Amino acid sequence: MTQLNETTLKDLVDRILGDIGGAVSVPLVRIGDALGLYRTLKEIGPVKAHELADATGCAPRYVREWLAAQAASGYVHHEKGLFSLTPEQAFVFAEPDSPVNLIGAFDTAAAMVENQLKVQAAFKTGRGVAWDDQAGCMFCAVARLFRPGYVNALVQEWLPALDGVIDKLKSGATVADVGCGHGVSTVLMAQAFPNSRFTGYDFHLGSVAAAKAHAEAHGLANVQFEVGRAQDFDGSDFDLITCFDCLHDMGDPKAAASHIRKALKDGGTWMVVEPIAGDTLEENINPVGRLYYSASTMICVPTSLAQETGLALGAQAGERRLTEVIRSGGFTHIRRVAESSLNMVLEAT
Repeated sequence: MTQLNETTLKDLVDRILGDIGGAVSVPLVRIGDALGLYRTLKEIGPVKAHELADATGCAPRYVREWLAAQAASGYVHHEKGLFSLTPEQAFVFAEPDSPVNLIGAFDTAAAMVENQLKVQAAFKTGRGVAWDDQAGCMFCAVARLFRPGYVNALVQEWLPALDGVIDKLKSGATVADVGCGHGVSTVLMAQAFPNSRFTGYDFHLGSVAAAKAHAEAHGLANVQFEVGRAQDFDGSDFDLITCFDCLHDMGDPKAAASHIRKALKDGGTWMVVEPIAGDTLEENINPVGRLYYSASTMICVPTSLAQETGLALGAQAGERRLTEVIRSGGFTHIRRVAESSLNMVLEAT
């Protein structure tokens, strides 16, 4: 029998137990969000368990056990029989526009678990799992996961980092948001630049419907959404084309790059927002890389493989590989203009 290093084994088991604790917290966090437990605790805490139950219309025994689990996880503060959220805990769990609100990550994790059997079967066949066949509301979860980053950086940092784009947007530009999903990014830009016109394109009918409802809820007249693929959407003469966290999901991102180049005006800009990543596995062995490689296995690679060509870049393709794909479409100048803990922003002209 191989000699075991007891210290190494204990460290591994401890780490795995921590991981399992996080995994079994997924439904509890989603319950806390859905029933307003976090939000109410932020508003009225510190409170006893039965007081939170009364305030949320929930059964006290369930709330008491939920609070105990949350306290053990470090998600809720407990002291002398009273429960509350620290400012930091509230920033993560109870403030939707916080840049570190991570509820969407828990929603995504739940959808990934639900999707297991489909992806597991694809491991044997090598085929993909189409976006429309993903389990649960994967589309809602992904939109919610990336929304905090867009809300806090898109208009404030990312667009201003592009050469000359802000002036165009202020005076009145034509913009295509390709792979727009539920339209979070599109609506944010349309709100910030009322003189410009925005068209969101996505190949998923359900997401386009959700995006239209999103825009209507905000009463925006300068935005529209259409069903269209990145490699052949209708429209041309755009001043700016954007792709948010979707290029790596495309079956044929090189064809998309070529079509986007043709759809831009001379002097136009393509902004590509992608998951932050280094160019090698070694550079990505960290908490963010772990998150993205896992999501890529369950979501991104299967989605790409279900489409024509199926290049399957993966969520951790890295800047060097992405640059190769972008350059194949005819773009000659590509540079990283901004980054965050979850994203990198590339400008292509």
